Amino acid sequence: MSTPASALPVRITKSVVDRLNAPIAGQTFTRDSELKGFAVRVTTSGAKSFILEKRIDGKVKRLTLGRYPELTVEQARKEAHKLLGHIATGRNPTAEKKQKELQATTLQKAFDDFLLARKNLKPRTLYDYRRLMKVAFPDWQNKALVDISKEMVAKRHTKIGAEHGEAYANLAMRFLRALFNFSIAQYEDGSGNAILRENPVVRLTQTRAWYRVARRQTIIKSHQLKPWYEGVMTLKNDKVSQQSALVADYLLFLLFTGLRRQEAATLKWSDIDLRGRSFTIRDTKNREPLTLPLTDFVYSLLEKRKATADSEYVFAGGGKAGHLIEPRHQVQQVRNTSGVSFTLHDLRRSYITIAESIDISAYALKRLVNHKMSNDVTAGYIVNDVERLREPMQKISDYLLKCMGVNPSDAKNII
Repeated sequence: MSTPASALPVRITKSVVDRLNAPIAGQTFTRDSELKGFAVRVTTSGAKSFILEKRIDGKVKRLTLGRYPELTVEQARKEAHKLLGHIATGRNPTAEKKQKELQATTLQKAFDDFLLARKNLKPRTLYDYRRLMKVAFPDWQNKALVDISKEMVAKRHTKIGAEHGEAYANLAMRFLRALFNFSIAQYEDGSGNAILRENPVVRLTQTRAWYRVARRQTIIKSHQLKPWYEGVMTLKNDKVSQQSALVADYLLFLLFTGLRRQEAATLKWSDIDLRGRSFTIRDTKNREPLTLPLTDFVYSLLEKRKATADSEYVFAGGGKAGHLIEPRHQVQQVRNTSGVSFTLHDLRRSYITIAESIDISAYALKRLVNHKMSNDVTAGYIVNDVERLREPMQKISDYLLKCMGVNPSDAKNII
């Protein structure tokens, strides 16, 4: 280890340390004449600290003993003697210090490091993760990872299930499992061994304690589309609130495209090609951009909305985000008016279900809803461009309109 030049070794005493001046640049070392490796380091700020230099595992290591005057000369000398004794018996103080620090790694520290490593998390995912830390593990954030046991995990899973629901309990534990898997790979001692031997969330699998939560399967059925559409049109014809009309278009757009709610809400006019009758979703769930054709109905909807647009977003919102945030009030209004209970994601499920019922090919449907086909060898040979998707998407649109009691040829006149 190379160090800046320093004066000849002297016996380090309090008076010697007090007389040491700050260097103009870098740092200086005053080494002890009696105890080899013991020294005082002084930085440009005038800070003074005691160090010990010693060859460990074939390499010279510089160990910091403590700062002066918090640590006296006598205390530092004793600590240096102690460390030299440890090294003489084959122990590695540097590795032991790192091990001790790692053993104290808290859940919050692991979460912070996890976020640093996962640089491309979507804003919604980031929000959900932080919410889980706050809601599911508020009292564990300052707890060391090594102190979170399998039994604690099992009890917390049950507690979350009772307080927030079984689905949320499973979600919280999947998140915790991901944090521990990350930590097992991230935190290693000086010998390259993980500080965590096992992921404690494995207890839920070993004991089959995961809640059996049925996947939500609700859709708007064909016979419900007419009253649902009429309920949406009450928003559309609201003469008092322009926002109600915007939400109506948003709901129709979701149903007639099968998009996820965030994909539609963040759509910008720069992503719409009215001349080419297509639009592009750039920030998708699977991170693969999706370009789709505009059906006659959706084209008319966007064309009329464009005529009065004053925002970069197709579905503008009044908040900081600039785009529409989940319109709970208007959705509830449509539920009350139509008698049809639905969520925004039900519109996507309805689109997919209807597409399957009218025999849209599996390959076209997967492309329309941007589901990956990487495990399907045949799909790799099929190129679904915008024009090839135009006919199946138009077919779905026409079927939806007929179920709503609207003649497809008249649709543009009622948007």
